[in-house]
Amino acid sequence: MTQLTQGQRAQLPQFTSSLNLTIGIGIQGAGMTFDVSCFGVDQNDQLSDDRYFVFYNQKSSPEGALKLLGSQQGDLEQFQVDLSRLPSSIRKLVFAVTIDGNGVMSQIQGGHFRILEGGQEKARFNFAGQNFGQEKAVIVAEIYLKDVWRVLALGQGFAGGLSALLKNYGGQEADEPASPPPTPPAPTPPASQPAKPAVNLNKGVILEKKVQEKAPGLVSLVKTVNVILEKKQIADVVVKVVMVMDASGSMTSSYQNGTVQAVVDRVGVVAMRLDDDGALETWFYSDNHKQTPDVTLDSIHNYVKNNVKGAFLQIFKGLGVGNNEPPIMRTLVDRHKNSTQPVLVVFITDGGIYKTEEITRILKDCSHHPIFWQFIGVAGQNYGVLEKLDDLPGRVVDNADFFAVDDLRHISDDQLFERMLNELPAWLRAAKEKGILR
Repeated sequence: MTQLTQGQRAQLPQFTSSLNLTIGIGIQGAGMTFDVSCFGVDQNDQLSDDRYFVFYNQKSSPEGALKLLGSQQGDLEQFQVDLSRLPSSIRKLVFAVTIDGNGVMSQIQGGHFRILEGGQEKARFNFAGQNFGQEKAVIVAEIYLKDVWRVLALGQGFAGGLSALLKNYGGQEADEPASPPPTPPAPTPPASQPAKPAVNLNKGVILEKKVQEKAPGLVSLVKTVNVILEKKQIADVVVKVVMVMDASGSMTSSYQNGTVQAVVDRVGVVAMRLDDDGALETWFYSDNHKQTPDVTLDSIHNYVKNNVKGAFLQIFKGLGVGNNEPPIMRTLVDRHKNSTQPVLVVFITDGGIYKTEEITRILKDCSHHPIFWQFIGVAGQNYGVLEKLDDLPGRVVDNADFFAVDDLRHISDDQLFERMLNELPAWLRAAKEKGILR
């Protein structure tokens, strides 16, 4: 039996050969009532078909791939899950527990998520109240498709209850039946109005106001980032953001058609929102690498045009035309390994990755440092080891993620930010659990 820890990912074929599984979820809390549910979501983490929300009031998906079995074998609820029967639109199953009534997740004695095949337990993830605060729900685990079916032991607290979870995944609770209007109360004499509380402008609102003044064309990006951060419950987290931009010869068209500037705009907004100094540390790399001035609200307009000067056959003079990732990665590790705050490195490449052993060694060696690597492929191919990051063993925590975008013009900003920030919350939790972050 495989014991999973919080934040751990694993391929299902590592411990089971079947796609027809039983999922058991248990949770204990004195005097508390719990609801267990499963969300079948699409590639954008949206419940685009509410028939794949399986819970006490809808116990099966249309074709029977997801079935709620009830309480048995020591589990509060069990699900029968046949991954082979799920439609191709369902890319992830999210298993959650919500509190119905009084109580918060910090008060639970404990809980578990387990995977069974033929009645035998194949994998298990345990969690406890000490992992949570005042949340009313917990996203326990995910089973998702990425080449093969995989599991993520998440254990992420969620502030709202079932309605908020539904909203988080794009669903909506059915309206309650209308009840007769209450009898109007007898009029009461007017009372003096209490003083209005002081307005608390959060980081997102403050940034919106600044952007409206200096770069109004980016306001919609700020609003979108704010929504994603709230959804992922990291709106108040401070993170240092670093961008590494591919300047190899094959990126020429991406520089010429505005794709690179569009990336700078979007990563810059993320940095201004997450980092207290409102600046995006910026590097360009090819055979060599070079740091350029930070992207700020004052410099973001035409940043690429103003800071990237080419030479014969070179996008960036002095950097060459090839791609050599390990040196810039080592530079960033040395620069940020002792950071007192988390560091998010957004690493843009168009592929041609071939230094597999060196990149693998760097990611393993720096997994105990406060650095998370978000690799993004843009209009490229041959991403090599980056496409296998979920399977990379020998790390203290999972400290890297990758996704590819064929054309930025064909993906919404909401989808881009969702994917860019998708694994950051899980890493933040895992890094804190391991003592990497305070």
